[in-house]
Order: sequence, then structure tokens, then C-alpha cells
Amino acid sequence: MKKTLAKATLAKKGVAMMVSGVAACLLLSAVSAAQAPAVEAPRVAGNVPAVVNAEHPLMPVIRWAESERPNIAAIKDYTAILQKQENIGGTLHGAQVLEIKIRHEPFSVYTKVRFPQEVAGQQAIFVKGKNNDKVKAHGVGIERRLGTLDLDPEGPIIMRGQKYPITDIGILNLIDKLLEVAYEDIKFGECEVTYHEDVKLGTGPAARECLMIQVMHPVPRRNFRFHVARIYVDKELNLPIRYESFDWPRREGEAPGLIEVYEYRNLKLNVGLTDADFDHANPAYNFP
Repeated sequence: MKKTLAKATLAKKGVAMMVSGVAACLLLSAVSAAQAPAVEAPRVAGNVPAVVNAEHPLMPVIRWAESERPNIAAIKDYTAILQKQENIGGTLHGAQVLEIKIRHEPFSVYTKVRFPQEVAGQQAIFVKGKNNDKVKAHGVGIERRLGTLDLDPEGPIIMRGQKYPITDIGILNLIDKLLEVAYEDIKFGECEVTYHEDVKLGTGPAARECLMIQVMHPVPRRNFRFHVARIYVDKELNLPIRYESFDWPRREGEAPGLIEVYEYRNLKLNVGLTDADFDHANPAYNFP
């Protein structure tokens, strides 16, 4: 692994740099997980002490993420198709597909739902420091009659069916969250990290060559948030473009249950987004 990371820094140093927040059959392993009832696996009581006098297997990943974070922060803006599926409170919700636009300064987010069909066309915009830090949003169908709403990013309306608020979306936010979890994990043992070269995401000309990093906790413990997590790093962009995590099986022979999966497709970096891209009055958006 160390050799792999060094070889890439994870691909090319200097190439600018997962995204979270507000995926149909394309969500690979999430599909099989969605076929079974979503229930949380029991945790074994007690924590596991860290291994003494040995480097934790997550340290090479942490060093890479820390070294690449400035490159992520240096990205001015980007557009993508976000495909996601989340287990919220023990219930596996359906897959979602969104068009997204992200700008780092000031932190700005635009989302438009593509799937599922019943909410396709919903739009939301958040700009840090504008509109009293509220989200401009509208529904579809009957809800569209309510017009454009100013919503608390963490309020019950906009958080319906969402695991994280729109303010958590973005590559930079996701890498920070992954580092936060990794910093907690290195306090304990029982962690296995493996590296898988030449993993492809997607098919045909749009397929992306990735390095897949898998982190596994064999035994369920209170201090672990997942059984298996996988990070897919695009070799050309040197960007994590997919994250997925799974819970421990409830019974022997069962497949691990999906916790969450996020994949960013058709990523376009530094496209020159302007204030108009984050303005609900933009006639291209047709906000009510």
C-alpha cells in the first residue's frame, strides 16, 4: 500500500482534488444491499486497545489525505452528478441522483434532483453568508405551489430523507469527515487496510480507473462506525470519487448491510461558476 500511495501520491502531485450531502442501478454494491431489510447490526460491548509500538495500518492513508487536502481546497469550483443511497436510523432509503454545482469561496451549493422521478426537478441553493445562511428551495407537484422557501439547512423539511445537511456537501467536507473518522480509528486495533489497483467504476468510455482502498473492522465494537468502508480514488484526477460503507451482518451468511454510498460522476473541475449559478432568480432554474 505504502508503495502504491507513494507511486501516485496517489497519482500526480499537483493535480487538484469526495462529496457528501443533499443512484439508481448504477450504485454497484448498494443494489444488492437494498434488496434486504435494513437493520442495524448489534455492537459488541467494550473498546479495543490500540496496538502499541506499531504503526496503525491507516496511517499511510491519513498521510496521503493530509498531503492532498490543500489540493482539494485549491479547487475553485466543480460540477458533477451525485449518486447516493443512505441508511437513516436503520431504514435503507431509496437511491437518489442529483445534479450538483459546488464553489469553495464563498462556499456555495446548487442541487437539482434527477431521480427518483416523483421528486425530479426539486432544486436547492445555499450560499454561505447570504440569505441569513438559509437554503433557497422549492418542491415539485403540489408542493411547488408553496413557491420558493427559505429553509434552515438542518430543519425537518429539507432534512426529510437526507442523512446530512446541504452544508456538508462537497469534496473538501467529505475528506475532512474521512480524516475525522480515521483519527478516531487509529486509537484502536482490529483494523485491516488493503489496496486494490485498477478497479473500474462505470462502463464504456465513461469508466474511471481507480485505486480502491478498503478498511475493515472484523469484529463489531462500540467504537467502530462501520464493518467495511471503501474509498475509490480516480487515478487521473487523483480524487476520491466514491465512498461506501457497510455494517456487520446480523446473522452468519448474510451480506453486510449498506450504511451509505456516494459517487461523483462526470466531474468537471474549475469550470468558472459565477454568482448566477447560485442565484435562485437565474431564469435557467425557473424557481417558482
